[in-house]
Amino acid sequence: MENYIYNAGLGSVLEKVVSKERLSFSEGLQLYKSKDILALGYLANLVKNRLNGDKAYFIYNQHINYSNICTNLCKFCAFGRDKDSDLAFEMSVEEVKKKVVDRLSEPISEIHMVGGIHPELPFDYYLGLLRGIKEVRPQVHIQAFTCVEIAHLAELAGKSVSGTLELLKEAGLGSLPGGGAEVFSPRIRQLTCEKKLSGQKWLEIAKTAHRQGLKTNATMLYGHIETLEERLEHLTALRDAQDETHGFLAFIPLAFHPKNTAMSDLARTTGLDDLKNIAVARLFLDNFPHIKAYWVMIGPQLAQIALSFGADDMDGTVKEEVITHMAGAETAQAIGSRTLIHLIKEAGRIPVQRDTLYNVIEVHV
Repeated sequence: MENYIYNAGLGSVLEKVVSKERLSFSEGLQLYKSKDILALGYLANLVKNRLNGDKAYFIYNQHINYSNICTNLCKFCAFGRDKDSDLAFEMSVEEVKKKVVDRLSEPISEIHMVGGIHPELPFDYYLGLLRGIKEVRPQVHIQAFTCVEIAHLAELAGKSVSGTLELLKEAGLGSLPGGGAEVFSPRIRQLTCEKKLSGQKWLEIAKTAHRQGLKTNATMLYGHIETLEERLEHLTALRDAQDETHGFLAFIPLAFHPKNTAMSDLARTTGLDDLKNIAVARLFLDNFPHIKAYWVMIGPQLAQIALSFGADDMDGTVKEEVITHMAGAETAQAIGSRTLIHLIKEAGRIPVQRDTLYNVIEVHV
């Protein structure tokens, strides 16, 4: 196989992977430009196996979107709505609690909760969400509020990001999801999400959370108008931030879904591009412990294949995903843990049920 890698023009990358050396920007770009997806998969799999062996993680989780009312209205988003829209919704604390109560019979270990940048809800509402969930499910881990939302909540609270996070932690916040990162490039943000906080600010909030003991995830929304160089700049910024704080749990490449967005004229990502982004991420982000193949975005079948292209996590049961489906996703809104276990085993991996922080709950041999 080594000869094959050399023939694919990736021999120098192989040598660095074997010697555990960090890849340069130009080598990352070389990987993105490579047409040999099998060579990329082989290289990424070497790193994945070194870090996580044959384990493939999943979590029993529930998604709750408390509101889609948003002042940002990013061009790539089909979820956010103006407050006067017929499709706008806003859940009360009691309605969120009922969502949790309705699934108390299921072994859910994580509640993943995000929403839009609401122009009117007070800061106490967000504290009430966290306290309400903990009231009905005390042991659950709440992963909530993207860095974009945290910036908004700090403004509402009239406090620093650090002070705001402390209040949210006291109310039950356990970690932050990775959304809102999009692509850090100022060019991309100006063209697609000019009202959203900058990529640099996103990174600073994530690092602040890490310093306060809150782990986070990181994402990149790819497959719209970004260049390969801008993808690599994004990954480089994440890698540098991880060097500094070591607080990122996983990187999640998010495939752009154009339907019902202001960028609906663009095509969906291809399976090859999806696999390539996972493989390049695994090779380039040498300090990230986990790479997710988010089945909601790329489909369970391709996510299953991605377990041989650098991914070691399929996310989870999800239980009612809304954001991607409003952008035209044709995947299910939830998937059973038995199905995830079957997909992982069929891919030749060992299914490992985890909690949010990657503590093992059960190994399914």
